[in-house]
Amino acid sequence: MPATRTAALLGLPDLAFVADGAELVREIERYLATQPRARLIPAPAISTLGQAPITWDLGMTRPQPTLTDRLLRRPAAPVPIDTATHLRLLSRYLTVHGWCQGALWDAAGRRCILGAQLAVLEAGYGTPDTVMRARRQLMEHFVAQDPAIRSVDQWNDQPGRTATQVHRALDIAAARAHA
Repeated sequence: MPATRTAALLGLPDLAFVADGAELVREIERYLATQPRARLIPAPAISTLGQAPITWDLGMTRPQPTLTDRLLRRPAAPVPIDTATHLRLLSRYLTVHGWCQGALWDAAGRRCILGAQLAVLEAGYGTPDTVMRARRQLMEHFVAQDPAIRSVDQWNDQPGRTATQVHRALDIAAARAHA
């Protein structure tokens, strides 16, 4: 069943249309190409002041071990989160640490979708059940696009896949999970 018909049956907005930032970038580039060179101001690619560290879980309540947790030397109870929040945290994690294909993680610290799910879970956000619900949301989205997809990992590792496509898929799945 096409995504638009499914959305209509569930009373959800049509999620088949998602804004594409690439068109906006092309429009800006076309405008800049019409401007005289003297008006363009060169800007350094990297700030001379350095870079502020980015925390992928900024704004989240971090797991806090209780006195009993400390005495028993066990990890703190996980912070309960919903599926949509888990998917958004995945996107934030991949933005900060990077995305890769063909492995859970690489030497540079980049991760695939599954590797990012493990990292978010290990950081104390959600439960294994939260992870499975998120994977089901992603699979619904992927199968709607291509019925031949059998796993999130297969979709992640397809040749030609880009980080932009990964973030877009996570955003769409989070929106569906929130609804």
